[in-house]
Amino acid sequence: MAHTTYRILTGALSAFALLGLSPNALADEGGVSFWVPGFFGSLAATPQQAGWSVAEIYYHTSVAAGGNVALAKEIQIGQIPANLNATLNANVNANVNLGFVAATYVFATPVLGGQASASLLAAYGANSTTLAGSLSGTLTGPGGIGIPFSRFDSIDSSLVAFGDLVPQFALRWNAGVNNYMTYITGDIPVGAYDSMRLANLGLGHGAIDAGGGYTYFNPQTGHEFSGVLGFTYNFTNTATQYQNGVDMHFDWGASQFLTKQIQVGLVGYVYREIGCDSGSGDRVGCFQSQVASIGPQVGFIIPLGDRMQGYLNLKSYWEFAAENRPSGWNTWLTFSLSSKTPEPPPAATPTYHK
Repeated sequence: MAHTTYRILTGALSAFALLGLSPNALADEGGVSFWVPGFFGSLAATPQQAGWSVAEIYYHTSVAAGGNVALAKEIQIGQIPANLNATLNANVNANVNLGFVAATYVFATPVLGGQASASLLAAYGANSTTLAGSLSGTLTGPGGIGIPFSRFDSIDSSLVAFGDLVPQFALRWNAGVNNYMTYITGDIPVGAYDSMRLANLGLGHGAIDAGGGYTYFNPQTGHEFSGVLGFTYNFTNTATQYQNGVDMHFDWGASQFLTKQIQVGLVGYVYREIGCDSGSGDRVGCFQSQVASIGPQVGFIIPLGDRMQGYLNLKSYWEFAAENRPSGWNTWLTFSLSSKTPEPPPAATPTYHK
């Protein structure tokens, strides 16, 4: 597979690698994290073509949870009084459909011996979340008197709006079949968010995320493997006085190019909150969450004239081993448009003289 082809591909793939969204049913406060696992995938660390590229992404997730997650959501939206010692037998379900536009500029001038890129992502879409179940416990009244309490809750919340903005800066280095990258990104909390609403598209607080990755890619054989490890620091949600702990995430992708235009493989991720939640609004304790996933991917390169080229990628994740976090499945459909790398001119035929 030609070096030119994979430069075009990496611009496409990395464009949807920076998706910072927070559909409000994904642990952390109420089971919601800044980092949506699956951001990074195949060819994450390989070089890109200099100049502008743009990616459009359709993202769907369908998740559910009960127990601690449902209880945390009820506490977050103010449905459980502070003087109530209660247990909740309920489930929360969410279906989220989002569209993203990610613009990336790759600098031609090297930075620290590597290739620099800057990106910005914006999101718009719909979140439909429901919570239903029974709540029972004891209210603490005046003088510490316990008052029996019982209630059935059925909450439906839906929203169509804009999400937060997510900028990203990255550096990439290439050494033959070995590729390295580092990145920093974060959340600008300007999306639709209301601490008393079950469904949101904004996170409600700022965050900074940074990490590094590696890609092995052999253009001759078409073999590829990528892994990116990162960590998220979350700022306090001033509406709820709740601060999520530090999150750790590892995204990976493995693929084989069957031809110069067709790619197949697997993707997956491991997410784990390694710090405890805190703040005066934290009524659920440490509440560390985790989830893992694996699924298939397929990609197609689409020639678009002499100067442009498109890339279409479909990947899906099926989650397992979830704790304090809704789990289910999610699908990403991405189309990226970027310029072609100019092909080198053919070598001149040598002329021999007697």
